[in-house]
Amino acid sequence: MIGVYDFNAHYEWTFAWLEQQGGSQLLREYWDVAIHRDSQRHAVELILRKGIRGMQEYWGKTLPQEGGSHHTTATETVFRIDMHDCPSKGFLLRNRLQQHPDYCDHCIGWIGPMLRRAGFVIDHQHNHCGQCWWEIRHAADLTPPSQPGAESGQRDVRFRPDWKPKHAVLDTFSRANAPEQKNPMT
Repeated sequence: MIGVYDFNAHYEWTFAWLEQQGGSQLLREYWDVAIHRDSQRHAVELILRKGIRGMQEYWGKTLPQEGGSHHTTATETVFRIDMHDCPSKGFLLRNRLQQHPDYCDHCIGWIGPMLRRAGFVIDHQHNHCGQCWWEIRHAADLTPPSQPGAESGQRDVRFRPDWKPKHAVLDTFSRANAPEQKNPMT
C-alpha cells in the first residue's frame, strides 16, 4: 500500500493523464465512477440514509483522519465545511507538484453527483491555495450562500488574511453538483 503523500502526488498526476488521454469528460467520469460510485460507497450510503446527519458522521470522521485544519458546522438546513489547510492540496503546494490545472475540482467531481442523488446542492469556493468552503443544502432550499461568519463565526475561512492572495482566482460554484457548473472567474 502506498502512503498518503505518495497517493496525493499520484492522484494529481492521474487527473492530468486522464484528461490528456480523453479530455475533461473522461476525467469527470473517473471522479464519478472511481470515487463516488466505488471508493466512497460508504459515504453515499450514509448520506442517502441520514442526510445532513450523515454528512456530520462522514466528514466528522474522515476530515480529522486526513489531517490539515478545518471546521464543520451543521444545522437542520445546512452543512458547512471551512477548510483552512487542505492536507492533500497543501502537500502538492509544499512539494511544487502540479500536473493538473485544478486539482481541487476533484472534490466537487465526486461529492457533487453523490449529493445530487441525495437531493442536495452545493455552494462552494476554493482559492487554489488549499483553502475552501462548502455549504450544502436541500435542493428545494433556495437560501443563498451565507455571508462571512454567519454560519461558522470567526472560523469562516473567508476571514483569513490569505483567503484571496494577490492575483488569485476564486473558483465559485452556486447550487452546483458538478465541476462544469463552475461560475465565471471571480
